[in-house]
Amino acid sequence: MIRTGRAPASRSGRRRAGHPSKPALFLMLGLLASASMPLAAQAQGTGPNPLCAACHNPDGNSTIPENPKLAGLDAEYIAKQLADFRKHKRVSETMGPMAGQITEADIDVLAAYYSEQKPTPGVVTDPKLAAQGQVIYDEGIVGSAVPACSGCHNEDGSGTAKYPRLAGQHTAYMVQQMKNFKNGVRNNDIREVMSAVAKRMTEQEMKAVAEYIAGLKGGNP
Repeated sequence: MIRTGRAPASRSGRRRAGHPSKPALFLMLGLLASASMPLAAQAQGTGPNPLCAACHNPDGNSTIPENPKLAGLDAEYIAKQLADFRKHKRVSETMGPMAGQITEADIDVLAAYYSEQKPTPGVVTDPKLAAQGQVIYDEGIVGSAVPACSGCHNEDGSGTAKYPRLAGQHTAYMVQQMKNFKNGVRNNDIREVMSAVAKRMTEQEMKAVAEYIAGLKGGNP
């Protein structure tokens, strides 16, 4: 869900002391902001926990390409990912510790909150690449035995409780997750479906389908 970046390096190649990376800074700010009240209480009423908002924005529409949009994802799917982070079934240096602070009651509240938020449209920067990705998304890759993405995630990318909404998701995040499935870094998918699919795809094919997904509406007007 969140990918930790690296701190900027100085001209000598060393990281500059005292200057945390943006993700680390957001994380610290979120921790400070959320220290005064329980997660569940913060997620109710006026908005989500600042701990989550620091990287995913208050409405779940992350503006950081490496961090996923949570808005509009199915509540059951969000809850599963948070539970997997807590149990270290899905590995992340950032989300592991964060999820460790969340109770089961908090998970349900946060999942419900983000599922009810309206997702913002994605941005397609390479229409030609997106056109190539559409073929993969709708028809699969016959020569590599890659099934059509639409078979699990729906034609409009709206997803289901088992298979997440993809429509409008950041391309950088999508590509990284497909790489993680391919390399075994992420293996919490149902019946290892995505792991098997990603292993049959090239990086260029991943970029193409991710670019197409960014332009899907997922049922939104």
